[in-house]
Amino acid sequence: MKQRVVITGMGVVCPLGHDVETFWDGLMTGKSGAAPTTLFDASTFPTTFDAEVKDYDVSRFVKNSDLHTHGNRGSRFVLGACVQACQQAGIDTETDSPADGIDRTQMGIYLGAGEGSVDNDAFFDAIVKGWNDENREMNWGKWAEVALEKMTAMREMEQEPNMPSGHLALLTGARGITRNCLTACAASTQAVGEAAMIVRQGKADIMIAGGAHSMIHPLGITGFNRLTALSTRNDSPTTASRPFSATRDGFVIGEGAAIVILESLESAQKRGATILAELVGFGSSNDAFRVTDMHEEARGAVAAIHSAIKDADVTTDDIDYISTHGTSTSENDSIETLAIKTVFGDQAKNVPVSSPKSQMGHLIGATGCAELITCIKALETQTLPATMNLNEPDPQLDLDYVPNAPRKADVKTVMSESFGFGGQNNVLILRKFDA
Repeated sequence: MKQRVVITGMGVVCPLGHDVETFWDGLMTGKSGAAPTTLFDASTFPTTFDAEVKDYDVSRFVKNSDLHTHGNRGSRFVLGACVQACQQAGIDTETDSPADGIDRTQMGIYLGAGEGSVDNDAFFDAIVKGWNDENREMNWGKWAEVALEKMTAMREMEQEPNMPSGHLALLTGARGITRNCLTACAASTQAVGEAAMIVRQGKADIMIAGGAHSMIHPLGITGFNRLTALSTRNDSPTTASRPFSATRDGFVIGEGAAIVILESLESAQKRGATILAELVGFGSSNDAFRVTDMHEEARGAVAAIHSAIKDADVTTDDIDYISTHGTSTSENDSIETLAIKTVFGDQAKNVPVSSPKSQMGHLIGATGCAELITCIKALETQTLPATMNLNEPDPQLDLDYVPNAPRKADVKTVMSESFGFGGQNNVLILRKFDA
């Protein structure tokens, strides 16, 4: 028998705050996480700003922080998010003898976690010292000599995408199914969706699911600038992310982590856990088109939305709100709007949609789960987050984007969309829990 899947805990660390309530308050009060870049000298880059997690201290959340000393930024962020989610769900952390009664072999982890940044100082020092300017070629022997001297094994190992889940296993004692996917901007939505399927099929009682990522480093920013995907509105970082606006010119890159605790209804009720929402639908597809471009007819996004609706056993009339991918790029916003109109038809203009990225930035692999948390809060508070900076509407984009201010609404069923580079599309559907 298929298990119903419910959410019993959530946690977030992002540019708007280091916990869910601060994050949500920031969304409700119009705050922005964007500011000039401080993690490295970006003065020569086309984009000199981002959305960073500021003043974060993992020891605020983790008692034995020495065990995670070498963790990359994503790993440290996700430790904080996981502790928050576990505390809300009643799951013990950092103990060899948990008193919560949970069988750790039936508790797993599924993250959409990105690669850690390289040790930039050592990496670039090795390149500079290995370069022979006279011959215009690299002396790889010299490069290796400097790299061997400057680089450390633990920091290099922390580049591996599976490492954040390893830190969470150490934190929680989870010994069940453990997986990681790195499907770009759709990663944590995919992780949550596939983790929910694991619980639904009875292969785990509890899954710790979400994502973690930071690409705010010279190589990451160089790549996105080369793709012309980042806004270059350096004179006004806080208004640079403007999804669905006629003046949008790219996204604001952010960083962070988000976690939800997925649990079978049977397990949650047995433990007496508070149920925040029920995850009822998941759809996934691929555009099979280009590496960086969405299909112009939105065929992949349309397929994923249809699949999620079918999986949830609902109709388009049941969807009260859509949390969009809404990146603030010309291509994404127009094609995502087309996808919604294709699936919802005449109903599309009656469904409010918005993009939290307009305030928190684009958290890359972590963004989908962070946006899912905004959907849970929308169900809880009956309030929709806004699409900020939407002062000059694009006449070609004519949906209800909840412009510039949160809105009270009757919300029972919500959809969260994530579309990643490579054509990966993932969609989740949540609803208020009804026993």
